[in-house]
Amino acid sequence: MIAKHIKEFSKNAYRYDDYTALQQDIAHYLVSHITTQPKTILDLGCGSGAVFKNITWQVERFTGVDSAQGMCDLHPTCKEVEIICEDFESLTLLSQLTPPYDLLVSSSALQWANDIEALISQMVFTCKEGAFAIFTDKTFETIYAMSHLPTFLPNAQHLAEMFETHFTCKYEIKTFRLFFDDNLSKFRYIKKSGVSGGQRRLNVAQTKALIQNYPHEYLEFEVLFIWGTPKEA
Repeated sequence: MIAKHIKEFSKNAYRYDDYTALQQDIAHYLVSHITTQPKTILDLGCGSGAVFKNITWQVERFTGVDSAQGMCDLHPTCKEVEIICEDFESLTLLSQLTPPYDLLVSSSALQWANDIEALISQMVFTCKEGAFAIFTDKTFETIYAMSHLPTFLPNAQHLAEMFETHFTCKYEIKTFRLFFDDNLSKFRYIKKSGVSGGQRRLNVAQTKALIQNYPHEYLEFEVLFIWGTPKEA
């Protein structure tokens, strides 16, 4: 069965960039801190092309992977670009790739992996360098605290320790706040941006109460940025 966040992204694909200024900023920050100029790049969860649009150097081959066809259709195309519409945790994905890649990159996507560690332990062998930006469990912290729901997002410290198993890396945790005119706009943003992964675990009455009582003018986000090179096997 197709995952909920895939349906959400596909349904909202043509409006996606209107709601993803933060994801665009995250991709820009991630790419701007890559100190090399990798010629071959594999982008997991490429979406509508936030990473590709921030690459300022010439590439020979860019392979983007995304499970939402609507997002793949929006990705920029040229002779150097190949887009694969596939779940990046698919057991058959490796057979569709042509490693090694100079860079393995993923921006605002790996938080949806069912098993991030298994994915990275497999994909680390496909690259010479890695760069990752991942939403962590401090994202929407107030909403989760008010609703008493567990977050599906991973913990930053746990992620850092996991990546250090496979990469010699540096990492940075950044917090963001997006301000809105009213609470309804906040919750519309959550739905349209895809950051929630399409998860709906509150009934209508609970959702209305949360919208009415949310105490801040902003939504909070936390992102873990990681840059590194694979450790020797």
